[in-house]
Amino acid sequence: MTAFEHLHPDLRHHIVNSLGWTSALREVQELSTEPVLDGSNVVILAPTAGGKTEAAFFPLISRVLNEGWEGLSILYLSPIKALLNNQFERLERLFGLMGYTVGVWHGDISETKKKHMRKNPPHVLLTTPESLEGMLISTRLAGAHMFGDLRAVVIDEVHAFAGDDRGWHLLGVLQRLSAYAQRDVQRLGLSATVGNPEEIAAWLGQGSKRQRLTINPPNRSPREPEVKLDWVASLENAAKIIALLHPGERRLVFCDSRIQAERLARDLRARDVRTHLSHSSLSADERRRTEQAFAEGEPGVIVATSALELGIDIGSLDRVVQLDAPYSVASFLQRMGRTGRRPGTTANMLFLTITDPGLLRAAALLDMWKAGEVEPARAPSAPHHILAQQMMALVLERPGLSVAELGESLTPFREATGIGHDEATKLLRHLLENHYLFLDGIRLGIGRTGESELGQRHFLELVSVFTTPPVFKVMANRREIGEVDQSTFLVHDAKDDANDKRPMVILLAGRSWRVQDIDWTRRIAHVEPFDMAGKTRWTSAGQPMSRMLAQAHRRILTGNDSAAAHWSARAHAALEGLRMGYGFLDAEGATMLRSSKDTELWNFAGGRTNHYLAACLP
Repeated sequence: MTAFEHLHPDLRHHIVNSLGWTSALREVQELSTEPVLDGSNVVILAPTAGGKTEAAFFPLISRVLNEGWEGLSILYLSPIKALLNNQFERLERLFGLMGYTVGVWHGDISETKKKHMRKNPPHVLLTTPESLEGMLISTRLAGAHMFGDLRAVVIDEVHAFAGDDRGWHLLGVLQRLSAYAQRDVQRLGLSATVGNPEEIAAWLGQGSKRQRLTINPPNRSPREPEVKLDWVASLENAAKIIALLHPGERRLVFCDSRIQAERLARDLRARDVRTHLSHSSLSADERRRTEQAFAEGEPGVIVATSALELGIDIGSLDRVVQLDAPYSVASFLQRMGRTGRRPGTTANMLFLTITDPGLLRAAALLDMWKAGEVEPARAPSAPHHILAQQMMALVLERPGLSVAELGESLTPFREATGIGHDEATKLLRHLLENHYLFLDGIRLGIGRTGESELGQRHFLELVSVFTTPPVFKVMANRREIGEVDQSTFLVHDAKDDANDKRPMVILLAGRSWRVQDIDWTRRIAHVEPFDMAGKTRWTSAGQPMSRMLAQAHRRILTGNDSAAAHWSARAHAALEGLRMGYGFLDAEGATMLRSSKDTELWNFAGGRTNHYLAACLP
């Protein structure tokens, strides 16, 4: 029997007659169907729009129909809200054909809709781990009623979780959900190309006794991707080139900062290029409007940050352009994978580099790509801070929990992270001694420090795991444009002379806005359109460089030209100029430079290793 024939007859009928598909599934769907039907934990790898979603949900729907799953039986988790909204329409239609309901839950969903879902849980719920945490600790939600029927969890873009603290938080939440379901919940991870799929499958399956598999079909594209690295020296030059190249085609331009994306969108519009903009600090409505307009509209450009690297549907694309370079081969492949989907087309990427670090990073990525290297996604070791967060969250979730019950509940998570029993005991003692928790006899509760530091807005800071900088909402009339860092206005105040009557102008959504007034208490800035150039600030942590990428930097600086066929003449000349300043480097090992004042170690070991070394120095 084929994989299609293994699916439930009702689903097969709708795949052909309602969705308009043929009975020939894609390879990734063929390979995934039987393992998912058998109940295995599976990590499914395929490029963006490669059919991963259907590879997971077709067999899950068959299980729902075959086994009579009731209540909220499937949970879909995404790293970002935008992907939830994008997938909701697809899954709502797919499950609706079978008579099942789908709900979405995040910060933009109204309380009225959430109240309805709490009372009548949908069969499938789309949310983020942070929103899920908020549900678990809420006094308005009964965990057993909401999650008692849970059978399977689908984690989209699982590689985006596996490499950092959010992944550990995700595992902690999944293990708490299994306690409500009183069963070993099936786990399915959907991923782009990564260097260690087997490790991700093992990581995702921790605490589960189910068989685990990876589905990773080979790339069978007959066409070699078209990749070019160019040096253009400035954002203004990049805008000129983008405006001139392929004017009748649909182009996606990636920038690796919101500020850079804003400036490029402004410059392209100044050149009468039909331009859309998407990044995380624009309002949900603003992003939705621009992404939908681009997906349905005429040829033009959409300028975006890494959010559009994920599987958000913006229609078919002709070209992908990257300003400078991302920080991983996986990101490069996922971004390039936005193109070449239509028959007869080729995946492509044009790097337009405007800074020396960007040029060097792009060359290093191409060196790794040609060598077939892709970085592994590995969770940080011993995340004590996430264990502390899970302790406090469990105490909120289950008031009156005893110390013994807390330890028992967190044992699977603690063992998964490699944190020993004695370490966990010391951590709990620290939380008690510093009044984040308190002990009343044998029962635990949130202490006065926990209440004062984390209790605002229903413990939002505890739910989100990570502290975010203060932002101001920007409103034009009654329409929300987006958010900016509060330093945007403080910088204006600091720089402007008291007698300077020039207006305060900010840049947001690729347009300039004059600030009319600022409500400092409510953190709202009211603005109106303006012609003068504006500026905006956001703060974010820099991305650490992997060891593999750092090593590739050294290869480029010491003369490796393995990817030179993809360099333009300008890029080649610029790289040769950079190399002249690094003639002291050892091509194989570390280089140490000593002077009367300083010692420099050029080890190309990557950000994490060097942060650790720096912390060890006196």
